[in-house]
Amino acid sequence: MILYDKLEKETSKEYTYRVLKDNIMALELKPGMLLSESDLAQKLNVSRTPIREVLIRLKSEKLIEVKPQSGTFVSLIDWNLIDQAIFMRYNLEKMVLEEACDNFPEDDLMEMEKCLFAQKLIIDKSDNLIEFHNLDKQFHRLLFKGTDKNDIWEAISNISTHYNRMRLLSEINSEKGCIIDQHITYLDIIKEKKKDIIEEVVSNHIKKPMDGWVKLIENNPEIASYIKNNN
Repeated sequence: MILYDKLEKETSKEYTYRVLKDNIMALELKPGMLLSESDLAQKLNVSRTPIREVLIRLKSEKLIEVKPQSGTFVSLIDWNLIDQAIFMRYNLEKMVLEEACDNFPEDDLMEMEKCLFAQKLIIDKSDNLIEFHNLDKQFHRLLFKGTDKNDIWEAISNISTHYNRMRLLSEINSEKGCIIDQHITYLDIIKEKKKDIIEEVVSNHIKKPMDGWVKLIENNPEIASYIKNNN
């Protein structure tokens, strides 16, 4: 587990939540891993009270599962939740891109271009997985911000925890150049108002990767063990 320095004025509960959620999302705490309140309290140097409170919050976010007589576990990745996240993001992102073609602030477009430039800078950097993933999310957040849809992006982010963990698993050994190429196309759509290609581009960016995820699960027993069996 990766530990951070406590931020100024950050409470023990806030610190515990930040560290545990980041480690779950970054797969440092792997799906299915057993969590011990006492061990976590010792590692984070906090009492067990904030640990319990944070675990309750993470359970409500479907990142923690409590099994009677067994213990508390990092939740397995639920394919049903991935489906819902993709449905929500795919349909809303298409509409947001269409709005962006009609009106998009120059400042936000420039911020998206800076974010894309940062992605290009780190693409060949070793151990860039989390940094690249965060820049990817930042790029799309700026798209929603530029169309005054910040709260919608927050809603998408809240439902995308299982989707994002699956993305990270698939990106560990994958080529990220295609993601950058698709982001370049997003910017081109906005600048040139190419509404006619939005559906195809967004589908390739959000839906198409699922095909590779299915193959990855079929061919990798370890990753398959991280997936919840909904049958």
